[in-house]
Amino acid sequence: MKQKFEITAALALLMFTLVFATCRYSTKDISSIDPAIKTFRVNYLENKARYVNPQLSPKLTEALRQKISSQTRLREVNDETGDYEISGYISDYSVTTSGIANQRSGTNRLNVSFHLVFKNTQDATKNFEADVTTNYDFDANRTLQEAEQELGDKIIKNLTESIFNRIFSNW
Repeated sequence: MKQKFEITAALALLMFTLVFATCRYSTKDISSIDPAIKTFRVNYLENKARYVNPQLSPKLTEALRQKISSQTRLREVNDETGDYEISGYISDYSVTTSGIANQRSGTNRLNVSFHLVFKNTQDATKNFEADVTTNYDFDANRTLQEAEQELGDKIIKNLTESIFNRIFSNW
C-alpha cells in the first residue's frame, strides 16, 4: 500500500511539474526598437567582390527581408519612406588555403565579407556602416563550385544572421 502511494505521489508531482513548468524563449524584437519605428526597406544587396557568385545577392537580399519581417514587428516598404533603410554589398568572396597536408593544400577556406550600410531616418545619430565576415572550410580536392553547392544555404543563413544581429542586437 505504501509503495502504491509513493508511485501515485511521484506521478502527481511529475504531472504538476509538466503542467506548470514552462520555458519560453523568443527572439522576436531582440533589442528595443523605438516605438516610433514602424517600417524598413532592404535595398538590393549588390555583389562587388572580384569573384561574383550570381545567386548570392538575390538570395541574401530576400533572406534578410524575410528575417526582419518574421523576427520584428516592422513592416516592409518598397519606397523611400522606410524608417530603417538597409543596404550594402558583398565586398569579398575569395578562396584561400587554410590547411596543408603532405606539402599539399588539404583544406581551402571560402571567405565571404559583406559591407552593411544602415540608416535610421528617424535618428541619424544611429546610422552606421559595418563589415560582417564569415568563413567556410572545405576539402581542397573539391572545386569552388562543388563547395558552393554544399555551402550555399549555410552562407546565406550565417550572413543573414550576422547582418540582422548587427542591426538589432547592437553588437
